[in-house]
Parts: sequence; C-alpha cells; structure tokens
Amino acid sequence: MEAAVEQGGDDVAAMGTGELVARLSRYPAGRYPAQHATAAFHLGTAYLQGGRVEEALRALRDAYDVFDRLGMRLEQAKTLTMYGVALREAGRADLAGPAFEQAVKAFAELEQPAEEAAASYNLGLVLQDQRDPAAAQRAMAYARELFLQAGQHGQAGAAAREHGASLLWSGDVASALPLLEEAAELAERGRDLPGLGAAANALGLAHLASDDAAAAVLALSRAVGAFPRSMRPAEHAMAKANLAMAYERAGNPARARLAARQALAVQNADPQVQALAQDVLRRLRGKTGADLLTVLDQEPQERWPAIVREEALRWCDAGPLERMRAVGGYLDGLLSRPGASYDLAESLLAVILELPPNSYAALVTAIVQDTARRAQSDAERVQAVVGSAMARFAIPQWQRLAASLNAAATTAGQSASWR
Repeated sequence: MEAAVEQGGDDVAAMGTGELVARLSRYPAGRYPAQHATAAFHLGTAYLQGGRVEEALRALRDAYDVFDRLGMRLEQAKTLTMYGVALREAGRADLAGPAFEQAVKAFAELEQPAEEAAASYNLGLVLQDQRDPAAAQRAMAYARELFLQAGQHGQAGAAAREHGASLLWSGDVASALPLLEEAAELAERGRDLPGLGAAANALGLAHLASDDAAAAVLALSRAVGAFPRSMRPAEHAMAKANLAMAYERAGNPARARLAARQALAVQNADPQVQALAQDVLRRLRGKTGADLLTVLDQEPQERWPAIVREEALRWCDAGPLERMRAVGGYLDGLLSRPGASYDLAESLLAVILELPPNSYAALVTAIVQDTARRAQSDAERVQAVVGSAMARFAIPQWQRLAASLNAAATTAGQSASWR
C-alpha cells in the first residue's frame, strides 16, 4: 500500500480541490484506504492554502485516522504536522502544540531529521504564540540543528532567525546577534530572499538595541534590498522606516529623512511603520528639499543612479505639485553644482529611461514644467545641461528623451527647444 501512495503522490499533489474531492469519492476509505488517505491529505493541504481552515481540519483528520489504521507511520506523522499547522491557523494553539510535539517524537523514531526539524520549528511558533519564549527558543535551536544536518540552509536560517528574534524581544541582545547574523548568511546561501530580508531587518534592530548604529545601517540597507518595493511593498516600507531610524541614530539626518519619506510613500504600509517614519520626520525638522543632493554629495558617482532611483519612485507616486517641487529641487542642483551638473542630469535621465510609460511621462512633464517657471538664463542652462547629458546615451535613447521632452513642451504651449 505504501508503494502505491508514493507512486501517485506527485500527481495527487498537483490536483485542484475539485479533483481531489472527486478522487475521494472514487476511492472510498473502506476499499482503497491508502489512496483515500493520500487524497484527503492533499485536499486538506489545498484547503489550508486556500484559507478554508475548518475544511482542512476535517480532511486532515480523516487522512490521519486512515493512515493510523494502516500503520503508515511516516504518512501519519506528516499529516499530523499539517494538522498542527491547521490548528494554529484556527487559533487552537492549545491543541496545535501537542500535535507538533507528537510529530517531533514520531519523526525522531522514524529517523527523518528534516521532517522532525519542520515539526520542531512549528512547535516553536506555537510556543511563541503562547508567550513561552524559553521553550520556543529551545524548539527553534533544535530545529536549526536538524535542518543544518539535513543540508537545508534556508530552513535552518528561518529557525535561527526566529530564535534570534525571540532572544532580542526577551532582551538578550548579545545572544541574539550571532544567531541573526547566521540567519542572514544561511538565507542568502539558501537563496531565500524574503528570509534574508527578515533576518537582516531583525539584525538591524538588534544592532540598534546594542547602540551600533553603523552596523544597523548596513544590515537594514541589506533588508531593503532583499524586499523589492514592487514585489514586497509592506516589508520594503518596514525596512525603510527602520533604516530611517538607524540613519537618525548614526547622525545622518538627510539620509534619515529620505528613507522616512520613501517609507511613507509606499501605499498601504502598516500603520505602525507609517507612525515610525513620521516620528523620524518630526524629530528631524528642517529644510528637506536638498536632502537627495546632500546624500549624493556623500556618495561616489557610480552609486548615484541607485540613490536617485529610490527617490524617483517616490516622486512618481506623489501628486503633481509635490512631484514638481521634488524635481525642481533636483534641477536646482544642476545649477548650484556646475562641476557635477552633467553627471547629475545623466543619473536622473538613466532612471527615467527605466521607468514604465506612465511614470516616465510624469517625470518628463515635471522637468519641462519646472524649467518653464525659471528665469530665461536658468531655463536655458537646464536645457543645455540636460541636452548634453542626453548625448551620453545611445542614439535611440537620446532621441526618445528629446522627443518626449519636446512633446511635453508643445503640449504645455512652450517652444520645443530640448535637444
């Protein structure tokens, strides 16, 4: 019976809930128990992934009972782990904990270290929910050790991260730091980008708790990079807000304000994240229009496009007036920094060329509108600098930029004098 289940496992796992329900009907437990239990297990998993927790619990309980009757201990233990996950999702930590404990014991007896580690990891999460940090830390430490033995670096990193975070919240920063450093390294080795972001974010907070703002900046910058704004906006905003706090502690107000404003620009960010970013801005009151230029003055030129890109994304999300003010501040830099004006213009144009059509058009329009409001000599200077910077790009890009700027000028009733 076990061989039949193993052979059909991948096919069953690929089925949708409708197909799995039909399979349960075709294979009644009394006549085809192994096939029935396997389908019930995968159906429960599918229900759980779809948020149908109560249905998942019923299907998984069905699978567990049949596997138990058949003496299929490995499948039974795997089902018990998933059943524990469903119980935790249902808010039944009181039942989920014993289920995971039983699964850990079963996998240990079956000499399945990776599965045992997963069960111990989930047990640790339940113990955290129950506010038993010491027990949770023991479960996570055990899971980490087993995952490492099994060569599962990403999972080991997750266990190290949860262990380290628990120590951090318990106030044991010294013990948390090496675990969180290891978590980030293991997540990177396992190519787990979200795991890397979570570990680096926690590591940054641990460095802040130990009054090492410089190390916190490095860790939180790593977290921002691991949480792309377009793919994980909520996590990106969280890491940005924490980075703003780290820059503030490091005595770099311009960078702190930039990071805080960028966190606030992310739509639907967590209210606590927004409050943290707003607090940084309240504490660091003052003239902020030149923050980007101040930061660029501190960085080598090869880093400029990456820094400008982060601000340009915020400008694209802002309203027209805020966008024009921000672009205008940047163009002020072209006039006030003659030695760097062409390089500044090139960095901005390089970022604009990467943007999707709507954002591209919005920034082109802002450049044209801000230039038109300037005194003639300044407007001509901006156009000359931008024109020279455009000539540094390949001809198709140069022509696209010139055509776009001239089209925006014509639409606004201005002369098409961008070359």
